[in-house]
Amino acid sequence: MSQQNAPGDATAYVGLPADEAEVRARADGWQTVRRLPKDAIVTMEFMPGRLNLTVEDGAVTRAWIG
Repeated sequence: MSQQNAPGDATAYVGLPADEAEVRARADGWQTVRRLPKDAIVTMEFMPGRLNLTVEDGAVTRAWIG
C-alpha cells in the first residue's frame, strides 16, 4: 500500500473528537491508528497503512499518513 492508495484522505479526520476519528478511521480501512499528544516525539519510519492523529483537548488537530 502506498500513500497514493491509502484508505482515504488523512485530513478528513481533523476537527473530529478523537474517539470518533479512530472509529471512522478503522472503518475506513486504516490498519493502524495512532493517537499522539501535541509535540510528541515520534519515530520516523513510514508505515503506509498507519494513520497518525495529533489530539488536543480530545479533538484531532492534525492527521497524517505514516
